[in-house]
Amino acid sequence: MKKLSKFLYNSGYRSIAIISFIVLWELLPRLGLVNQTYLSPPSQVVLAIRDLFTTGDLWVHVQSSLQRSLSGLILAIASGTLLGLLLGWFKKFEELVDPLLQLFRQVSAFALFPVFILFLGIGEVSKTAIIFWAAFFPILLNTVNGVKHVDQLLIASARSMGASQNYIFRKVVLPAAAPGIFTGIRLGGAYCITALVAAEMIGAASGLGFYILNSQETFQIPHMYAGIILLAFIGLGLNYILALIESYFTKWKKGLYSNEA
Repeated sequence: MKKLSKFLYNSGYRSIAIISFIVLWELLPRLGLVNQTYLSPPSQVVLAIRDLFTTGDLWVHVQSSLQRSLSGLILAIASGTLLGLLLGWFKKFEELVDPLLQLFRQVSAFALFPVFILFLGIGEVSKTAIIFWAAFFPILLNTVNGVKHVDQLLIASARSMGASQNYIFRKVVLPAAAPGIFTGIRLGGAYCITALVAAEMIGAASGLGFYILNSQETFQIPHMYAGIILLAFIGLGLNYILALIESYFTKWKKGLYSNEA
């Protein structure tokens, strides 16, 4: 009973800021302090989401956005993690490749829009490429950092017991670098949602980014805010799923801290 009461109290306390924001958002346009033409009250936004749901358009736009964002993110995770592990483990390889990567890292995915469109067209491939580029570097850099900051005492201890390089990498380096890798993956997830909006504003016929832009152009402001809120929920859901995956692969941390306690 005490645990339930504590949970309810914590949940209520953590919801104060969100509830206050929603109430303020509703009151400002209702009281005429902000023009409703530009800021629709949350109640109207909820009605717009209901309309999307009843017409069946909601799933069409959400499915398109999820497909694009997950495709780009999965490609970024696979390539960014693999390259990051190689760069972090093999110093000579890092010295060779790092200058080029640092140069590419300074180029924004949004600045590469014209290049992607020229080479890949305005179809799905260019949209996936934009999302991939935005998510790739946070994953890469955090993976490299995670491998480099593995406790050298752990590696030296494994070597002193005759462990091979392959064994050390699999059993020592990978688990120890996992928190840093997942930090990069979660950052990449946030970046891919940001890039998704921009990607869908170019030559798309579906997706939440397209829906937001189309609603703004046709002056359906409640629907525009509905698309923004739905994107925010997709981002939150993606981050929550990635956090669950991270907790599964880094269970050893909980055991370590409980032993220290």
